[in-house]
Amino acid sequence: MMALAAPTASVESGVIWLLIGFSILTWGLALLKAAQFARLKVQDKRFFKGFWAAPNLEAGAELSHSQPGAAARVAQAGYAALHTGDGQGPSDLAHAINHQDRLERSLRQQIVRERRSLETGLAVVASIGSTSPFIGLFGTVWGIMEALKGISAAGSASLETVAGPIGAALVATGVGIAVAVPAVLVYNYFLRSLKAKAADLDDFAHDFYSLAQKTAFKVLAHPSARKANPAAQAVKEAI
Repeated sequence: MMALAAPTASVESGVIWLLIGFSILTWGLALLKAAQFARLKVQDKRFFKGFWAAPNLEAGAELSHSQPGAAARVAQAGYAALHTGDGQGPSDLAHAINHQDRLERSLRQQIVRERRSLETGLAVVASIGSTSPFIGLFGTVWGIMEALKGISAAGSASLETVAGPIGAALVATGVGIAVAVPAVLVYNYFLRSLKAKAADLDDFAHDFYSLAQKTAFKVLAHPSARKANPAAQAVKEAI
């Protein structure tokens, strides 16, 4: 029976340590995503405050290139689309698309890129939440199977002989559930935060498109220019 107990303990220990590793990875990703979303919230709040205080789109162009954050990058993509095909660049098919369609596509593509950045790591957490119970169950089934073999070889079916090995095998299932529950909660929380952030960016993109429409999809100051702009400087000082 001792010869059979060694490989059993080895498999169960391997499963439990694997689940512990999954738990550490889950909480590590949770901390990283929490810091990412918190930093992005502060950056976007600062950018929105300055952008909506700007007197015109030209001042907003300067601000978008001086501020970090997802919303600022969406604005940068919008300004770049407005200045593409304005007669200063090459006249190929890529630049022949009208300003309206180009602006809408650029804003949408940038929002998709921001979503992908925020989704990084969530697939790992989702996989941990969905597979951990089954990994724990595998350890339990393996442990019970080996325990029954040992009981059969010992020729004894007393409570002491059965309860010990089977009780130890059930620990793997408990650990698997304990790892899966926080992983699912973390995934659902950040998935909701991701959807809320994407909705905010969608709203900003619609507002930006409306502002560009009022100016006939033309902006006087090029967004890549870093010239001293008194209006933009006033906006940055107000942040």
